Amino acid sequence: MPKLRRAMAWFIDFALVLALAATLAVLTFHRISALVSDVPELATRGGFDLLTSRGDVIAASEHIGVSLWDKSVLYVEQAFGLLIVATFLYQWACLCLAGRTVGKGLLGLKVSPSMPRRAAVRAAVTTAADIAVYAVACVLLIEGEFLLSVAVWALAVVVFLLNALPVLSPTRRSLADRLAGTAVTGLGIGLPSTTPPVRTRA
Repeated sequence: MPKLRRAMAWFIDFALVLALAATLAVLTFHRISALVSDVPELATRGGFDLLTSRGDVIAASEHIGVSLWDKSVLYVEQAFGLLIVATFLYQWACLCLAGRTVGKGLLGLKVSPSMPRRAAVRAAVTTAADIAVYAVACVLLIEGEFLLSVAVWALAVVVFLLNALPVLSPTRRSLADRLAGTAVTGLGIGLPSTTPPVRTRA
């Protein structure tokens, strides 16, 4: 079934993105864990703050905790940003070089035309629908913007559906395809038959 093949191709590509996300999560965890080794430096700064704060121990301690938290949040935000950029580059490079992503290639599908500009538009929309808007929601949650994070999560679901649901239409073109002026071929849609008609004698 064409729809099943397209869905399978998407799952393969998304699995690769998730693998990258897991790798970035591990690296980010190690970066945050490494902050522990930086505690003596922070403690020295805290001690200096303590001496100049006339014995305000609580303020000095809070400064150390806030510094650690700010660095941790920065590392997480950098990981999300790298994930978005890497996803876009994966989509764009695959389309420019081969006219297909790994998932589409394994399922015998191809995106055409695959000119750099069209590939960039398609990659941008796909990245936004699959990863970017969700990443923004996660960053907002980490920043403490709970209500705004929920709103962006809802927007992320809407954007994903707007991109995915048109694939169920007869043309099977996603929002990314429509905006980029591309189409996924190899689905058996409108392909002329190459087999000559069989003539029978009366």
